[in-house]
Amino acid sequence: MLERLEEIIYQVTGKNNLNLTDDTDFVKDLELNSFDVMNIISALEDLYDVDIPTRDVWQLRQVKDAVEYLKAKGVEEQ
Repeated sequence: MLERLEEIIYQVTGKNNLNLTDDTDFVKDLELNSFDVMNIISALEDLYDVDIPTRDVWQLRQVKDAVEYLKAKGVEEQ
């Protein structure tokens, strides 16, 4: 799932070679703004066919938060 997330972040922001870890923080470590985060969430929704309500988005601060959230929604690693 980390590779997919890196691909999405690259598509949205143009940032690559991120070497994501579970503890990577989207805002602090990757310096993403709220627009980037929302676009990444939208791409995840499309890719995994899930709905992520806006109220849940800001709880997804680190990579591990997003991965755990998606797994809780029934998404399995591809």
